[in-house]
Amino acid sequence: MSRFFYGGGSDSESSSSGEEDVYDHDEEEKSSDEEESSEEESSEEGEESDEEEAGKGGAGAFLRDVSESEESEDEEKVTVVKSAKDKRLEELESIIKLIENAEKINDWAVISGEFDKLNRQITRVTGPTPRVYVKAVADLEDLVNETAAKQKASNKKMNQSNTKGFNAVKQRIKKNNKDYATQIDKYRADKDAYMTAVEEEARPVVSAPRISKVERVEAPAASFADDDGFATVGRGGKTLQYTPESILKHLRVILESRGKKNTDRLEQIRTMEKLLEVSQTPYQRIRVYLTLISTRFDLTSSSSANYMSIDQWKAAQGEIGALLSVLENTKDYIVTEGAEEWEDDERQPQPTAEQPVIIPGSIVSYVERLDDELIRSLQQIDPHTAEYIERLSDEKQLYTALVRAQAYIEGLNKSDKSDPRQDSLNRVVMRRLEHVYFKPTQVVNILEDGAWKALPEQLKSEITPQAQTADAAQLVETLCNYLFRFSDGIIRARAMLSQIYFAALHDHYYRARDLMLMSHLTENISNFDVTTQILFNRTLVQIGLCAFRAGLIYEAQNTLGEVCGSGRQKELLAQGIILQRYSTVSPEQERLERQRQLPFHMHINLELLECIYLTSSMFMEVPLMAQTSSAPEMKRRVISKTFRRMLDYNERQVFTGPAENTRDGVIMSAKLLAAGDWKKAAEMLNSIKIWDLMPQPEKVKEMLTQQIQEEGLRTYLFTYAPFYDSVSLPTLSGMFELPEKKIQAIISRMISHEELSAALDQVNDAIIFRKGVELSRLQSQIVTLADKSMNLLESNEKTLEQRTQGMTNAFQRDQGAGARGRGRGGQGRGGARIPGGQHGRRPGGQQFGGGALGGAIKA
Repeated sequence: MSRFFYGGGSDSESSSSGEEDVYDHDEEEKSSDEEESSEEESSEEGEESDEEEAGKGGAGAFLRDVSESEESEDEEKVTVVKSAKDKRLEELESIIKLIENAEKINDWAVISGEFDKLNRQITRVTGPTPRVYVKAVADLEDLVNETAAKQKASNKKMNQSNTKGFNAVKQRIKKNNKDYATQIDKYRADKDAYMTAVEEEARPVVSAPRISKVERVEAPAASFADDDGFATVGRGGKTLQYTPESILKHLRVILESRGKKNTDRLEQIRTMEKLLEVSQTPYQRIRVYLTLISTRFDLTSSSSANYMSIDQWKAAQGEIGALLSVLENTKDYIVTEGAEEWEDDERQPQPTAEQPVIIPGSIVSYVERLDDELIRSLQQIDPHTAEYIERLSDEKQLYTALVRAQAYIEGLNKSDKSDPRQDSLNRVVMRRLEHVYFKPTQVVNILEDGAWKALPEQLKSEITPQAQTADAAQLVETLCNYLFRFSDGIIRARAMLSQIYFAALHDHYYRARDLMLMSHLTENISNFDVTTQILFNRTLVQIGLCAFRAGLIYEAQNTLGEVCGSGRQKELLAQGIILQRYSTVSPEQERLERQRQLPFHMHINLELLECIYLTSSMFMEVPLMAQTSSAPEMKRRVISKTFRRMLDYNERQVFTGPAENTRDGVIMSAKLLAAGDWKKAAEMLNSIKIWDLMPQPEKVKEMLTQQIQEEGLRTYLFTYAPFYDSVSLPTLSGMFELPEKKIQAIISRMISHEELSAALDQVNDAIIFRKGVELSRLQSQIVTLADKSMNLLESNEKTLEQRTQGMTNAFQRDQGAGARGRGRGGQGRGGARIPGGQHGRRPGGQQFGGGALGGAIKA
């Protein structure tokens, strides 16, 4: 009866219970936060339903029997909900179980994959390290060692997948277990006691009274209000503590994240600055400095067009100085390249009296990168601003770092070519040389004095002692001699070019010329890299400028002709890029060209260079043109095509105004000199303002005036020799304001070189001209035709040599094959058999049989 009256209620209750079962099943898959909120909501709904049932009252409350009370007890049972921590532990145990099953069948492919999952899962577990994990990794390491020993003893090989998985686990297990070495040792000491011991209990959770929604919303705000400050939070929500014991672990994490995407390097730098504050031992400071400097350089990629910020550059420069200071004061620790890395983060290496601790690192690489970043910034800063001057002042700190790094590496080096540290010392010496070879003596002395004053007094250098390097010339010679002795290849070639450049810059022309000739770099420079070729071009130009300052016009024109005659001075000297209209240069090549550009303070003035080249060409071309006007057979001789082209263009102008630039001034001076007015030519040439940029400009102008007087005399003699029988030397002396002895010397040189057909009468102080046989017009044309025929013959012979150069060996092989064929039965029929079985005309014109060319071929 009771079931009849309460049937509807039971159906509803059963349906609701079914819904609650589904609800509980879904709840297990949600996160812990959602589970707590759902439990609160379900409890609130339960309270509301109880109130509704209590409100019904009446007979229904007394009609429930015992079975109904049992069902209600089942409904009131609390569903067990697992926390997120328990779920993670269960997942961890399931992975360990899979590893143990794979260990039984030696399935290393599965073990490798599950081991990776295990290490990812352990990072999500909060609190102390679970003992089941310690047991799993310890047993896995033992199994790896046992398997490796069995393989070595039996020489049996696994299949490919097992071998790959075993090698992967073998490489990672040892490094992984270093983080848990203490717990693994405890486990191996007594496995049963370790596993049965009770782990540290978690903090008991006290059930708090139910709070309303308003209180729940306001509670976080109150908790934040109680906080006095902020703490750095790392992975997993743990507060990071920077202690001397944890420095190496933090550095390990930073090093492992180096090069990965989405890495906040500025945050890493701040972390290492905090580690530097808590570091206590020299080893800790050295390790932090090495990682910190590398991370600062990582802020700017070496291939990027941007340069390192000035603040970061100065910070890195200061940290390099601090690192060198620690190494200088602590001889027990050595930083060098190629050393083995210390992998134990739990303890530090301890130096002994016999064996210092060797730390992997490269002081030279840091200094080189510092130098590269300074050069890159100078390349991109506008050189006509105060910012460039301010940035250039940082070169003093950089040079000080170079000297200090050199002195430190000298203490480690044994001055032996076989020593691997010798290469580092050569590199830093070369960098130091590259900062002084292009500077005047006064600037080098100031830079050297400032560097030694900034260094500690106890710091000494055996290669370049301070007392012996007070003079810039002696310093450059010392550095170059050291590199000649202990280096080879590109460094040695660059040292030679730097020494030649320095000698030419300080007006030692003959020394620079002799060193260039003895080095034989002119023959082998094409085998070197682009930067060395640029240095070679700069050195060649500097030798030409030195010859011009010394008054050696012929040597200056010959030296500068190779660079200035090409019209690509900017590119050859790395002082700019010529963007042509139909250029085929790719963007990558253009980017590389821009990276090779020299900073502005290292440039050679291109306008001055062009002016010197044109002036030297003028002194040689104007007398030559006067000489060829009376000698048709010499018309084809041209010394400077560039100068001739400019002169022809100027002569084609209908109206020529006053000189507006340096080039116009030289051309106008050349025209006046050719007309015989040497005074106006000298006045025009000396009025060019570019000469004021040269050292001792008054001396240069005196040399130019003297050269114009001499070349004016030669031009006059070449022009008017056919019209004179003799000329008085005093008359020429008065015309060109030269002493008679100088005129006699010039005329004697012209006669000895067969430039002038004359004789010198010293008794009467006169020149007697010898009249040659004048050629008729027909004879002149015949001479011209003969010259052109000789040129054509020479070009044909060169072409023939190029075409037959690669065919000589093949022709000899064909001759041998033909002889063998005739011996076997007459194959070839009196000639070499052409490869491929084709008998006919041989390539290269070898069947031509007439004329001198044919005779040369037959011979």
